[in-house]
Amino acid sequence: MDGQTAVVTGASRGIGEAVAHAFSDAGAHVVVCARDGDAVSAVADAIRADGGSATAQRADVRDEFDVERLMEQAAREGGEIDIVVANAGVYHGTPGQTPLSGESYSAFDDHLRTNARGVFATIREALPHLAPDGRVLVTSGAVARDTRAGFGSYAVSKAAAESVAMHFADDIDQAVAVVDPGQVATDLTGGQGRDTADVALQFRWAARDAEPTAIDGTVVDRRTYRRETE
Repeated sequence: MDGQTAVVTGASRGIGEAVAHAFSDAGAHVVVCARDGDAVSAVADAIRADGGSATAQRADVRDEFDVERLMEQAAREGGEIDIVVANAGVYHGTPGQTPLSGESYSAFDDHLRTNARGVFATIREALPHLAPDGRVLVTSGAVARDTRAGFGSYAVSKAAAESVAMHFADDIDQAVAVVDPGQVATDLTGGQGRDTADVALQFRWAARDAEPTAIDGTVVDRRTYRRETE
């Protein structure tokens, strides 16, 4: 990934933070964003302290003008954007305990606005700056495809995010893939699941090593990753 520029949204913690470190370790210049400017600045500081190259920018994916500025900043620094990881997301409530029948309108709206429209804005605003052989990765999970009680509008928003990714895959020349890492040890899962550093290797494989035609318009899940790398 030497000489490449990667943009990672939702990079202040969890999967996004780990992916940013993994990309930097592979030689990429990483532009990281999150709503919490101080937290994402700390991530960029840590990457630089490890000898990597990173820029932090506060951005809210619900605001397309924030995202536009983010992508323009990344392009100013690296020319074209080689990799975009649309990772920013929210969950309102306790995972598994938010049935759709009891969901508030505000939670429904913000799940869709952040988790689905945010993916749309991230990809759309990246397009003017995306390298011809660039790749876009959208973070998701099985709950988007396999319904489970209690995940309500969060699951709905992830299904919508995957649909956004698949339609972009049909509409643009660059590869667009959904990455489903399975259960990951984050705040969303109460710390239960795979380590984020291990998960980041799956994203790095999809961003660097996988054949772009093989992942374009697909879900790169844990089984696919293991089959191709073990």
